[in-house]
Amino acid sequence: MGEAKKKGPVEKIALQCTECKQKNYTTEKNRRNTQGKLELSKYCPFERKHTLHRETKIK
Repeated sequence: MGEAKKKGPVEKIALQCTECKQKNYTTEKNRRNTQGKLELSKYCPFERKHTLHRETKIK
């Protein structure tokens, strides 16, 4: 049984490190409120420091 994809403005996204290209975090964002790609400074366990993480799609 697969998960049904719900319609609406809120979608699940992944946050990918811009330095090592690993997808380290998942979160949700509201497309109506946030039009562009989300960018946050988060801790990367592979680089062992805070780096810029950019929004990508979840596969």
